[in-house]
Amino acid sequence: MTTSFLRYAIILGLLSAIGPFAIDMYLPALPSIGKDLAAENGVVQLSLLFFFIPFAVFQLLYGPLSDMWGRKAPLYLGIGLFALASIGAATTSNIETLIAFRFLQGIGGAAGMVVPRAVVRDMHTGVQAARLMSLLMLVFSISPILAPLTGSAVIAFYGWRGVFWAVTIAAAIGLILLSTQLEETRTKEDRGQSGLRSAMAAYRLLLGDRNFLTLTFIGGLGISGFLVYLANSPFVLIDHYGLTPTQYSFAFSINAVSFFAVSQLTGWLGERYGLVRVMRVAVTAFAFTMAGLVVVMSLGFNQLPIMVVFLFVGYGFLGLVIPTTAVLALEDHGEIAGTASALMGTLQFVTAAIAMVIASLFFDGTALPMAAGIALCAVAAFLLTQATIARRPVAEVAAE
Repeated sequence: MTTSFLRYAIILGLLSAIGPFAIDMYLPALPSIGKDLAAENGVVQLSLLFFFIPFAVFQLLYGPLSDMWGRKAPLYLGIGLFALASIGAATTSNIETLIAFRFLQGIGGAAGMVVPRAVVRDMHTGVQAARLMSLLMLVFSISPILAPLTGSAVIAFYGWRGVFWAVTIAAAIGLILLSTQLEETRTKEDRGQSGLRSAMAAYRLLLGDRNFLTLTFIGGLGISGFLVYLANSPFVLIDHYGLTPTQYSFAFSINAVSFFAVSQLTGWLGERYGLVRVMRVAVTAFAFTMAGLVVVMSLGFNQLPIMVVFLFVGYGFLGLVIPTTAVLALEDHGEIAGTASALMGTLQFVTAAIAMVIASLFFDGTALPMAAGIALCAVAAFLLTQATIARRPVAEVAAE
């Protein structure tokens, strides 16, 4: 592994993590924000939803822009807006204004989700792309480990507002790395061939590509299973199980360790068995593990350690699902990688937002509705795989 390969993985991972960092650091603060701003838990959860909506939709804008302007310019725009919105959120005095600034944060943070994946596709394909994508996710996955712990420490000393000052600093560091360490990977010739008309044509092409859409939604349902946990876990673990914010941060981080550790096997397993086969097996194991959690909890075994073990195993398999589906979906769309990455991200996060809203309707403060929501997402991903990709020979899918 070359030094430049690792350098790009670290930089792209950090740029990708800026938006999610604003979520993960924020989670331990949700109960205290509700008390400080006199807002109910459901309203406080809206500040998560109003981040995810623009975070999903505006990826559609950044993708074509990265094809037309190059990869770096949209990142400057998005991360700069994210930093300004973070300052606004840190100084707000009511929940409505906080939600508005979270919306702007989502618009800015969307750039970090789209462009790094396009850069990976610019540089590599196949197993090499899977290796770089999994390394990128290694750095990206540090966010769910360090961010809640950092958030708890910041909250303890500076209150929940300190979280937004911290992510402002993270955005500033991202801008410095972007300007000094990341080279432009989209050539002027390729940029000259891209425009609004070609972007619309690319979206029509992608929406008619069954293989692209199938892989996108399989990955999106996997992400949904994690984000349902993300939205509900602060209230389940802190209010229901009685953990402190610091204890919650450790419990949340355990799943991230499993996710990123297993994701690092993607390149090796893909080279040995093929990315399609790895994805099939991982989706199946993820679904059966999460369904098993619901069965066990329905039988009355709902202690926190039991739930943590099941989630640890399940999210380990998810660590194989996300990079393999992303690489396979983008494999044949190198000339429109930014647009393809944007549509993928939008469809996946819209799917996740819908799953979060549905799960919130059944949330009663206990762990079972949350576990059921995660399991439904995992089983849906499994059924989609069985109905589409698993019906076709591995060689046929790989050839596409």
